This record gives sequence, structure tokens and C-alpha cells, in this order.
Amino acid sequence: MADGSAPLNSVKTTCAYCGVGCGVRGVVGEGRAVSVAGDAVHPANFGRLCSKGSALGATVGLEGRLLEPTINGKTASWAEATALVAKRFKDTIARHGRDSVAFYVSGQLLTEDYYVANKLMKGFIGSGNIDTNSRLCMASAVAAHKQAFGADLVPGCYEDLEVADLVVFSGHNAAWTHPVLFRRMEAARARGQKHVVIDPRRTDTAEGADLHLAIAPQSDVRLWNGLLAELIRRGAIDRDYIAEHVNNFEQVVAGLTENDQSLGAVAIDCGITTEDLQTFYDLFAAHERTVSLFSMGANQSAQGVAKGLSIINAHLATGRIGKPGACPFSITGQPNAMGGRETGGMANTLAGHMDFAPEDRDRVARFWGAPDTARAPGLKAIDMFEAVRDGRIKAIWVMATNPAVSLPDSGAIREALAKCPFVVVSDCVETDTTAFADVKLPALGWGEKDGTVTNSERRISRQRALFPAPGQARADWKIMADVATAMGFDGFGWNSNASVFREWARLTAYENEGRLLNLSGLSALTPEAYGELLPVQWPVRADGKGTPRLFVDGRFQTPDGRARMVPVQPKGPAEAVGDAFPMSLNTGRIRDQWHTMTRTGLAPDLCRHAPEPYVEIHPDDAKALGLKDGALARVTTSRAEAVAVAKVSDRQRRGSLFMPMHWTDAFAPSGRANALVAPNVDPTSGQPEFKHTPARVRPYRETWRGFFLSRSVLISPTGADLVWRRIPQDACQQHEFAGRGDAAQRDALRKALTKGLAGELVTYEDPATGARRQAWVEEGRLVAVLYMTTTGRLPPRDWLVELFGEEILTAEARAPLLFGRPPGAPVDKGPMVCACLKVGAKTVDAAIAAGANTPDAVGAATGAGTNCGSCRPEIARMIKALSVTSKELAHVG
Repeated sequence: MADGSAPLNSVKTTCAYCGVGCGVRGVVGEGRAVSVAGDAVHPANFGRLCSKGSALGATVGLEGRLLEPTINGKTASWAEATALVAKRFKDTIARHGRDSVAFYVSGQLLTEDYYVANKLMKGFIGSGNIDTNSRLCMASAVAAHKQAFGADLVPGCYEDLEVADLVVFSGHNAAWTHPVLFRRMEAARARGQKHVVIDPRRTDTAEGADLHLAIAPQSDVRLWNGLLAELIRRGAIDRDYIAEHVNNFEQVVAGLTENDQSLGAVAIDCGITTEDLQTFYDLFAAHERTVSLFSMGANQSAQGVAKGLSIINAHLATGRIGKPGACPFSITGQPNAMGGRETGGMANTLAGHMDFAPEDRDRVARFWGAPDTARAPGLKAIDMFEAVRDGRIKAIWVMATNPAVSLPDSGAIREALAKCPFVVVSDCVETDTTAFADVKLPALGWGEKDGTVTNSERRISRQRALFPAPGQARADWKIMADVATAMGFDGFGWNSNASVFREWARLTAYENEGRLLNLSGLSALTPEAYGELLPVQWPVRADGKGTPRLFVDGRFQTPDGRARMVPVQPKGPAEAVGDAFPMSLNTGRIRDQWHTMTRTGLAPDLCRHAPEPYVEIHPDDAKALGLKDGALARVTTSRAEAVAVAKVSDRQRRGSLFMPMHWTDAFAPSGRANALVAPNVDPTSGQPEFKHTPARVRPYRETWRGFFLSRSVLISPTGADLVWRRIPQDACQQHEFAGRGDAAQRDALRKALTKGLAGELVTYEDPATGARRQAWVEEGRLVAVLYMTTTGRLPPRDWLVELFGEEILTAEARAPLLFGRPPGAPVDKGPMVCACLKVGAKTVDAAIAAGANTPDAVGAATGAGTNCGSCRPEIARMIKALSVTSKELAHVG
């Protein structure tokens, strides 16, 4: 509606994906159908959604859902499952002590869920052994904030991204990971905002930046220390601000002298030109309104805390904090990573931004009435699962996350879970991790959850249910509260999520004499007011109003109210490349997928931009290795091996590789990237190093290839040296295969794939080329198609996929199935460019050829890039490429 109001039958909720915290309006239809749009009045997104958010309606079906409790694979009642979990945890504690049990939780939980989990483990079980998958993305920023500001406090707000004159993206591919915010900054560029990107890869964010610093891996601290030294040389620091509000400046200056901070020395160590380094110095010095966004590329490092502190040091030294358009800004990855941090979801914190200092611990214990509240931090994620593997932890409860895929060295994680005497998994779907569960507990998914989340700018928003609970699924907080009660603990008898939230808000205000995390203004919400709660940023005052920026008055949450600069020194990687593993492997996210694909994998449109696992490699490296674009490549580290499609690109730094981390056993078991990653961690934060693992790569050299299209998802095929990937399509599932075996391997796979298929079978076979083409038709509908070859080409898949959408397969369409080519001229849409509006590369190319020479013009002609805009950098790249090609042809002519 024009005034931003919603239809009467719509529900306002919050997106399930990244830390932007976009408002969503869902209009529910029949059954599980829902139409999703951005909430035009939500201050995080003002109606915009990214490709993932736009596709939420395609992810709410019940495919793969956990709908009933199970014990050892057999259906059980909630009473039986709850009693067993309570008994096994109680018995384990009685025999082996409080620290023999653990919870591993998730930024996908709501704040209410997080609070109950923390209260149960730290307050009543009495162990610090609860950690969150936010350890994998934000722990280093948390530690840096606490050292510099006295608490985990993000000082800025999204408005700062628009009013800044300079934005520095440090290890942050915002165009893909936070596209809604990137669009806001893109609009600011129209008035002259400058962008600097610090990233070894030329990402889509870097593609259109004013300056891209393609630094060598692990040279961030060197770069930022060099910047600070240069600012001091130029007299471009704010000595008055330092004198009034900052400690340890002289110690940091002294630390800088341990390295040569000259322009040439810094440039050499960072692997960039002196000209580019000089430009960065000039831009930073010239723009007082600077925001430095740092994300996974900075945090996911064995030097993650030092990287964060080096960024913060530059801002404190120049007084660029607590002011409009000026702050260091840690941007979170998950929808409620911030809520988890607030409620004590990390092993080294207590709820309400309190730690394990005796006065904090005793305060929390008094509030909870829990004298056994943990007195010391627990094990962080990597150490926690190592303790599971070596037997110190004998019972673990995993909630709403998939560590068998997402943690580094995930083979070791699977080994740990397999060894653990008692594993509980509460989740909404089956995952690689649920395969190890003794007890599976069905939890609510997005669309059914009701509670709160906190986004990257400290804004609390409501997630509201669109559907009733399916099957026997329950809210996570309720599952945990029932187990706590069954264990004999008092204080878990809430009658609603609103009651949990009120208790949490009261804890933040309890004996609060200076902690900025204070929700006192929300601690007495009625159920009705909680239900209608509007987005609000903490600290929340007594009148219910929020606070956009922190440290406006120059006061920090330290004992003396002054910020602390911290000396940091650059260090080499935890594991250096060498003869055995000469390349550096970097893993991360891609544009249209989320974590381990349990949700986005249900939306075919999100699987088309990057349909299968790939490894990105520089052309020079590929040529030296005999690796061609589009060929399968074998990537090996000291931990594991994976097979992925080679993507040869000069956007990748020489000597480095990049692999996305999303694929699982259900989609591409040979393409799991995190199995390759070494479990090195930052010594302070415990955050794993996902951005550098020594690796080698070589061609896979398959002896045959094939694909299988069917209307159902396959049970994972297995076999020696067999590689397969599944790509969801609208009306079928596409399975791609490759192997290094002989005819016996192919025949065994064919039998496994086609077992139980019914209907008319049409077959073509050519032993000379190893070609086999088979199609199954039942009641006039195409049921399945199998193509294999040892020497020839495989046909394009698009036209075959479209046949599955037809109600009746015509006689004219059957013959081409065996010929292996479509009837008439093939229609090639090209790779997907715009997932939101389903616009392929060929359509974009045609618009460019017709004269559309800007992303806006292409959008006007095709719609591409007009929704979330995450594809706009790719469109700009296509325009540039076509322009260069046209000039070259004109020159030849």
C-alpha cells in the first residue's frame, strides 16, 4: 500500500537470514502458501529484500521437516523424549560432573530461546559449556569490542552507512552478503560517497569500488597499523579526543615502531602497489565521516581480534566514533547473532553483557535464584567438539545448527558426534548432524516461530508466526523449559514467549549501574504490547525509546569511562603454505545461498546462479596445473579432499583458491568445503580460521560423466571415486555425476538410480562412445531421464528440465530424448543473473546489445537488479565486458 500499511490478512515479521534484520510482510494463502514482500516501514530495509528474503515463500513447505520426536530412529511421544533427555543429562552430570555435558546453539534461535538455553546450562546445570555457531562469525569482533569499549558494543547504526563520505569494507563482500544495506550505500555513492574494499578477492563489492586493495592473506593488521602510523605522521589524528576519551595511545605508538611503517615497506608486506596504498591513506585522512565495515574476512582468522582492534585503533585515534557517519562497524552474519551475544550464548560470557567476574556471576545467580551458576567460562566451539571426541563431554545437545558441515575439519566433528554416548539434536529439518542424534526433537521453523531477534545495529524486531506449528513441532524455548523442569529445576514455568522476554529484559536492568545493554523500558510489556512491539534499538530507555548511536558523549563502558587502544602486531598464518600444499584456500558464502542450504536449497531459483560447488582459481595457476574452466578439480588439504567445478577467474589472487561452504551430503557430499579447513583459531576469541588453509589442486580427470533428472530426491548414492551433485529445479531434481571407474561402476550406479522406476522405458545405447540415454514416461508424463557418456558431450539440461513441467509429453518430444538435443533451435537462457526476477545472462546480454549501457537501463529493460540489487555489480561487469568486446571487434574491422 502507498502509505506502507499492510493488508488486513498480512503478518509483519523479520527475515530469517543475515544480520541486516529486514522487515518482512507475509500474506498467507491456502495451506502453507505465503506471499512475501518487504515491510515498507521497517527501518532496516524500508521494503527491500534480497534474493534470499524474496524467496522465503518457497522455503516454508514441509519437505525434510522433523515433525515428531524420535528416539534411536523410532517415533516417540514428547513425554518420552523429554524424560529421556532429562534423565541422560542428569545421570551424566551425576557420574562425570557438570562439565561432562554441553549445548551447541545457533544464531537461528530467537532471543527467548537463547535466554532459556543460557539459563539452563550456566544457571542450573552450572557449567559454562554452551557455545554458539556465532563463534564462527562474530567472536573476534566481540573480543575486540570488549577490549576497546569495555563491552560488546556496536557503536553505529545503518544511517551512518548513508551519511558517511567514505566506507571501508574490510573483508566484507556486502554486495552479496548484505545486499539491502549495499543498495543504501550505492545510493549514497550518487552524492559522492567513496568506497574502499580490502579483500584478497575482487568480489562484486570490490568490482565497482573507488579502490580495491587486493592484499595478501593475513596482512590486514599490517595495513591498518601502517594507516595509523601514516595518520600520525600527517598530524591527521584527533589529539584532543585522545586526551579526553582514550587510553593507551602512547603504548600503541610505541608498538608501531617495531615494524618499518614506511609506505614502501607496508605495500610490499601487503602485496599491493605503493600507489594504491597512498590512495587509501589519502582517502582515509581526507574524510572525517568514515565507516569501516568489518565482517567475516576480518573475523574468521587466527588474527581476528588483532584485525578488529587495528581498525578500532584507527577510529579512536581520529575521533571517528559516536558521530553521524563515523564509526567502526562490525556487521553480523546471522539474524540473531546479536541476540545470542546479548543473552550469554557464548561460552565465555554471561547474560546481559556480564562476564564471569565474581560480582557479575553472583548478580546473575541472585536474579535467577541459582546458587550453582557457573563460575568460569566453558569450552568454545572447537574445543567443545574436541572434548566430545576425546570423551570429556559425554552428552551434547545441538540446537538449530549443522556442525557436521559448518565447523572446520568437519570430518573430525563427525567422528566426535559418532563417539559421543548421547547426542540430542533439536531442529526443524533433517541435516547431516541429525544423522548422529540419539534423540531428535522437532522445532519450529521460520514462519512458525514467535519471538524477537536483534540485528547488526542493535535493533530488536519481532518474528511472528505465519502458520500454526506443523506436526508435533514446538518452540525451542518450550522444549528446553520442559527438559529443565523434568530435571527438577524451578524457574522454567513460563506460559508464553512474552513471559520469557520480560524476564530477560528485567535481567538486563537488574542492578544495572552502567551497563549499556539495558531493556528496562521493555521489562513490563503486556502480552498485547509484546505482540505489537515495533523495532527498537537498545539501550531502551524507560520511555521505551531506543538509541541509534553509542559513545556520542565520549563515554565508554570501562571503569574510567575511557576507550582503550590496544597495541597489535602482524603475524604470519598459523599454517604456512609449502611444497606439499602451495596454495591458500579461502572459504565463504555466495550470493543466493545460506549456510548449509537447509532453507535456501528448497528454493530452485536460489540454486541457479551458482548451481554446484566450485573452486575459484587464477588463470595463471590454472594453466600451470592443466586445469580448464568448467572441469572438475580435486582440492586437497592436510584434513580432507573435495571435488568441485573449476572456475578460472582473474578476480582470484594468484596462489589462492576460494570455495563456497554451503554444500552438504544432501546436495554434494564431495563438495563440502569446510571438511578441508584446518581448525586453527584466534587464541583470544576462539574463532576459527576459515580464510587460510594450505591446499593443493589438480584436475579430477573423470573417465565418464552423466546426469539424472527425476521427480524425487535421490537417496545419496555412494561408490569409490564417484562424484555427484544435486541441483533443485522447479519440477524435478537434477543430479550430476562423474566417476573414475569403469563400465561396472556406471552399471552399478544406473541400477541404483533406476530401481523402482515405472512406466514406459525408451533407451539408446552406443557402446563405442559409452553413451546411454534412457527416459521413463508414465501416463504421458516424463518421470526420469538418464544420460551417460565416456567420450562425447552431454546435452544442455534446460530443455529437458522444462519437459518435466509439461502435463503430457507429446510424441514429437519423445524422439529428441534419445537424440540428445532439443527439437528446433535451442533456447539458451544462460546462467541465472537475477534470482529475484529470474533473468538469465542471455536476456541481459540482449538488453546491453540493444543499447542498455548502465545497470539502471538493463533493469528498466529486463527487471534484473531492480529488487535487491545484489546482481547489479555482475550486470555492470557484463556491460563492461561487452563494451570491450565491441571495441576490439571494431578495431579489427
